Amino acid sequence: MAALRDPIRLIPVLFLAAIVAGTLLLWLPIATADGTQTDLLTALFTSTSAVAVTGLIVVDTATYWSAFGQFVILALFQIGGFGIMTAATLFGLMAGRGFGLRDRMATEVERNRLDVGDARSVLKLVLIITLTVEAIVAAILTLRLMTVYDHAFGEALWHGTFHAVSAFNNAGFSSYSDSVMGFQKDGVILVPIMLAVVLTALGFPVMEDLRYHGLRWKSWTLHTKITVAGTVLLLGAGFLAHLAMEWDNPDTLGPMGLGSKLLNAAFHSVMPRTAGFNSLDVGAFRDETLMTNYFLMFIGGGSAGTAGGIKITTFAVLLAVVLSEVMRRRDAGVFGRRFSHAIERQALTVIVLAGTLIFGATTYLSIITPLAFEDLLFEAVSAFSTVGLSTGVTGELPPAGQIVIICLMFIGRVGTITVATALALGGEPRPYRYPEENPIVG
Repeated sequence: MAALRDPIRLIPVLFLAAIVAGTLLLWLPIATADGTQTDLLTALFTSTSAVAVTGLIVVDTATYWSAFGQFVILALFQIGGFGIMTAATLFGLMAGRGFGLRDRMATEVERNRLDVGDARSVLKLVLIITLTVEAIVAAILTLRLMTVYDHAFGEALWHGTFHAVSAFNNAGFSSYSDSVMGFQKDGVILVPIMLAVVLTALGFPVMEDLRYHGLRWKSWTLHTKITVAGTVLLLGAGFLAHLAMEWDNPDTLGPMGLGSKLLNAAFHSVMPRTAGFNSLDVGAFRDETLMTNYFLMFIGGGSAGTAGGIKITTFAVLLAVVLSEVMRRRDAGVFGRRFSHAIERQALTVIVLAGTLIFGATTYLSIITPLAFEDLLFEAVSAFSTVGLSTGVTGELPPAGQIVIICLMFIGRVGTITVATALALGGEPRPYRYPEENPIVG
């Protein structure tokens, strides 16, 4: 019960409970298309991927799971996405306010009441934005599937809703066997999915800032400025990289016309950031394109949203520190503001821990499987960053490898929230300091 008294421990416990419940539901015979009971590991892998809004799969969602099973998966990534947004937003709000909130958080959460000003309105606004955006995207996709692809209303509504919820929560699950490759020339399908992914990948604090201040740059918080600027730069770089590297690849962009090339390059500049849908065959990407995806997946999206990765602000802080050191500046910062040393240390800690975890997992996977190293690295980065893209090797992993991916998805999704919050709400400083002595660096 001690874990339930500490909100930093409460989040992993709640997400673990959701994963267990989802596993048990998917383990039921009614959850599979042929009515047979699936193995426990497949149910656990799928449930973890859904709750962690990742999208990696070991079986085909469209054909393996029944309507009941697919509905369970949809419910899991809706719950997981909403829970991530609310938990990360509230914890980020608390951590930012400081003033000894650790004890306050424990007592308030225990009473199921967060007395932090607008906490209740935050939850309400997250819910309103979630349902509104999902409904709009679902309506667009449903109408398109009915009018152009001759889907019956019920079928179109299901596929439209499934992809809308999956896109907004950055889950990457698809009710089609080939993800959205069947719509690679249809901007009416791909663009709404892209916009939903980008919006929620900004993070709720940015959405709230934009709601109050619109496009008035000077009124934005530093967090919003960094996130929006970083998002624009990464999307632009990702678009140009995919377009240039895959332009003449006969298995991806090569056979397409100019409009389709631009559309799909843009789509795949968005998806590695966190979402996991694919309109192109990722397994056919060239090595340099995969390298670009490693980079985009590792950074991820904005904080306090459904995006994965180390987050744009974390990368921006570390980059600013490096540049300030190279240019011999006393302080590191951007947009006329400097960062505190505590924030710099937090960013360094998150990046080192993430890199170490991915390196260790990839090394272990390369030992236990004969698969290509670049495929295993792609899988590990995708799992930790809760992206869901794959070169097609997920189902080929042995049970031990699948367990590693399960752990990466859980830690990458829940661990980033708890570690960042724990660092921000760190304990009292020691009443003493050791004598200073510097080793040789470099």
